[in-house]
Amino acid sequence: MTVSGPVTLANAAKLLEEGRQHLAEGVRAVDLAEVTELDSALLALALAWVRDARAAQRELVFTNPPDGLQTLTRLYGVEALLPLTP
Repeated sequence: MTVSGPVTLANAAKLLEEGRQHLAEGVRAVDLAEVTELDSALLALALAWVRDARAAQRELVFTNPPDGLQTLTRLYGVEALLPLTP
C-alpha cells in the first residue's frame, strides 16, 4: 500500500478506513515515500494500522518514512511501537 499526498487531521478518517481495507486484503507494508505533508495524524494512523495488523496476527512495516514522522515518533517516545524502515 502506498500513502500519497497530505496526511493530516483533515483526511485522517478517510485514510484510516482505506488502510484498514488494504490490511484486510493482506497488505504487510505501507510505503510513505509519497507523503507530501503531515501532522500527528500520520502517527496516529500508523499506530492504529499496526494495532489492527497485530490483532489479525500479522506484521506491518512502514517504508520510506518522512523525517517529520521519525521526529514525531521520537518526540512521543513510540519508536519501539512503530516498525519504520528506510
